[in-house]
Amino acid sequence: MSGNPYHEDRGNKDRSITNAQGAGTIPWRKSGATFPAGEGPFLIGEGMTGGYGRGPDILHDCTIAVNPGEIAVIVGPNGAGKSTAMKAVFGMLDLRAGHVRLDGEDISALSPQDRVARGMGFVPQTSNIFTSLTVEENLEMGAFTRRDDFRPTMAQVYDLFPILKEKRRQAAGELSGGQRQQVAVGRALMTRPKVLMLDEPTAGVSPIVMDELFDRIIEVSRTGIPILMVEQNARQALEIADKGYVLVQGRNAHTGTGKDLLADDEVRRSFLGG
Repeated sequence: MSGNPYHEDRGNKDRSITNAQGAGTIPWRKSGATFPAGEGPFLIGEGMTGGYGRGPDILHDCTIAVNPGEIAVIVGPNGAGKSTAMKAVFGMLDLRAGHVRLDGEDISALSPQDRVARGMGFVPQTSNIFTSLTVEENLEMGAFTRRDDFRPTMAQVYDLFPILKEKRRQAAGELSGGQRQQVAVGRALMTRPKVLMLDEPTAGVSPIVMDELFDRIIEVSRTGIPILMVEQNARQALEIADKGYVLVQGRNAHTGTGKDLLADDEVRRSFLGG
């Protein structure tokens, strides 16, 4: 293999979500106030209850977690609170109960901006690129807060997504849906995240493009970066998942390895079409 860190082995795929894991390999920048917490998963939103503004609770005692080298997916029916759970972990809504911990520190009080500074990379489902900027300019925007030489990271992104190097001078708005998603993920990787969060990365793309995106997501996870992903394509997502969380009405309905959930008769009947 080449020296590209996106081509390293993933390691053990069957870690319990209750086992403490190492801090990863890329130091984040200090920002905001955090509080020491007990040992646990590298990233966890635990017992999360909350909604938007003064509206009703959408999440009800919801827990999701991921460790280095793992892919954790959140699946469930429409309106189950999947994206809300992701946004809660990222600090986009106030929790009325529960907390979020990153690498053993309680970050529940931090803003999304401070969570990015702590090492969270978040790719929303829509409006996730600058359409008028070139591909390369989009990637450069991902390195906006960095003060070091980000060219090696850009080279790694181009190695991971060769089509982006080919189209680096082209306006991102002219790309296909799948290529736009690659730009969005690549820009998040330019921050050198400690954890990567993807909200429905394969929405609206063809099955072939979906498979390609999932392959690239697996490559990223092989570097040790934890990946937390919301997906509507539940069966395909669980096939690559180390951990799976099935949400129903904002609550944990089923939790297990991707393989176990795919083999669970109730999960298959209720959420996977038999």
